[in-house]
Amino acid sequence: MARNGIIGVVSEYFYEVRPRTDKRGVDLISEALPFGRLWYAEPDAISNAIGYARFFSRSHDAVIRVYDEAGNVIETHQHAGEFKEP
Repeated sequence: MARNGIIGVVSEYFYEVRPRTDKRGVDLISEALPFGRLWYAEPDAISNAIGYARFFSRSHDAVIRVYDEAGNVIETHQHAGEFKEP
């Protein structure tokens, strides 16, 4: 994966949990996801999105930011990857 013109191993994933413009849940957005975003619409949408991001990045460090409708960060979660190479 290339980041800032450097090709190599990504040591940290970044995720965004943003409310959908149609008011039907939240989107989990990241370059680390296979399709770029996932839609969550159930009552626990935010916590489910955070849980998926933690699970998906279990071998990498991750920063998960939750945004409100105005675009302000209201929560930040940091997850340390569980599986590291020696």
